Amino acid sequence: MNAVFTRIFAIFWKDMLTEIRTREFVFSVLVFGILELVIFSFTFSIRANILDVAASGILWVALTFGGVIGFNRIFAVEKEDARLEGLMLCPVDRSVIYWGKLAGSFTFMLAVAVVVTPIFLTFFNLPLLLPRLALIIVLTIIGFTAVGTLFSAVAINTRARDIMLPIFFLPIVLPVIVAAVKATVPVLAGKPWGDTLIWLQIIIAFDIIYLVVATLVFEFVVEE
Repeated sequence: MNAVFTRIFAIFWKDMLTEIRTREFVFSVLVFGILELVIFSFTFSIRANILDVAASGILWVALTFGGVIGFNRIFAVEKEDARLEGLMLCPVDRSVIYWGKLAGSFTFMLAVAVVVTPIFLTFFNLPLLLPRLALIIVLTIIGFTAVGTLFSAVAINTRARDIMLPIFFLPIVLPVIVAAVKATVPVLAGKPWGDTLIWLQIIIAFDIIYLVVATLVFEFVVEE
């Protein structure tokens, strides 16, 4: 078991070092997310009566579509100079590669959320300290990146991967995004835990489904 975690960490650390050098994933997602928040903040500043309802959707639109842009880079960097073939030749189970890439994409998305969320809360005059929102974001990003990592591997073998990834990704991840939006609404409105709990349970259920299914099918996807 320790050997498995060591190999997962090695792939994760390789992606960390690559991102530190290139800053392609985090920078592209971060810029896109902040631009969306700026545009939406000006759009809704004159319609305060619908702001409470719209704010939750605005946050998740920024994170979702920003993430789609970033997911294109997860396996794209491996395609260069036949690095993907080298990775496939490693004497490890294919699920180890998936979990290593998943750990990297989760870390990247979480870093983006750590920056984007306080900006979002500031723009819309919401409290900065919202532990329930942090929990929702972490749980949602788990399912979000579980699907995104898998379909990044699918899309990398297609000619129009920039178009195909959203087509594959968004319909599958939609349930967890909808649940995240629904869970965020009562948090921003200051309502009690009970209004959030059912949606958190749904997010967790989809996280488990996504992780199990993606782990099982990744070998067949990446071999294509």
